Amino acid sequence: MANNFSKETYFYWYELMTLIRQFELKAEEEYKMKGNIRGFFHAYIGQEAIAAGCMTATVPSDLFITGYRDHGLALAKGTTPNECMAELYGKKTGCASGKGGSMHFFDVKNNFFGGHGIVGAQIGVGTGLAFAEKYKNTDNVVLCFFGDGAARQGMLHETFNLAMLWNLPIVFLCENNFYAMGTSVARSSNVTEIHKLGEAYEMPSDKVDAMDVEKVHTEVSRAVKRARTNGGPTLLELKTYRYKGHSISDPQKYRTKAEVEEYKSHDPITQLERKMLSTNMCTQEDLDSIASKVDNIVQEAVKFADESPFPPDDDLLTHVSTDPHYQFITD
Repeated sequence: MANNFSKETYFYWYELMTLIRQFELKAEEEYKMKGNIRGFFHAYIGQEAIAAGCMTATVPSDLFITGYRDHGLALAKGTTPNECMAELYGKKTGCASGKGGSMHFFDVKNNFFGGHGIVGAQIGVGTGLAFAEKYKNTDNVVLCFFGDGAARQGMLHETFNLAMLWNLPIVFLCENNFYAMGTSVARSSNVTEIHKLGEAYEMPSDKVDAMDVEKVHTEVSRAVKRARTNGGPTLLELKTYRYKGHSISDPQKYRTKAEVEEYKSHDPITQLERKMLSTNMCTQEDLDSIASKVDNIVQEAVKFADESPFPPDDDLLTHVSTDPHYQFITD
């Protein structure tokens, strides 16, 4: 089996995917077992190959925007595990100063623009970002991520029309994990091949096995190159699977354990491990060393979050209103 990428790329993918997986598992533990994280929580477990493949297909100045299943993409884009965990804890040192929580990560210094709680909202906002990049005559491309549930929103169709009309530098990435909350793709529309929605707007569209990081990188690279060279938008349907529920409180009664186990047999991290070992790129000891390194990073993130302060009371309206006449009523 040939290696299609450099050894450094494979090691980068493996470490990033392992970091995302271990971060999410630890955060879930801090939520369920210790109560340090509260509110909504949507894990990225099972979808790690998307974040990793998109990172090697882009450059740091490219912009990412997504919905509320955002931890993995934020980590990939460069938001530190410390900042991410602190945000989940609601601490001042979090990437959104403790005010966004799980659903609203934000890190402008790393060109990560959310984290959006309204289903499908990021599709319009992401296209606005792409319009701004074109208006400013930059070389940047926007990657706009959304789920199969958001693909049913009217916002998508209005946005696709304008993105094609204005030939914007954007790649639309539908992370199709087959369930919008508890509703399967087949129960929400007669169009189950979501990439076909782009055809109505003559938008280049395709589907990708997103459990394979190599395939994600290859197809996203092609779409990014098209956008960067004034070729306009692309829609990619990234077929993936989430191992956990829609959110942390989801009992998952809409699918069987056998179905989940079947998808786990195609686990993106396990597939990458097999490729790296079978081609003698590394030893099991090498992979174990990376896992140990990542575990230490995640443990340090928990320690950092635990020791960080909560936002002070007088910070309540910061980043909320710019009107100097607006005052919080305490009486």
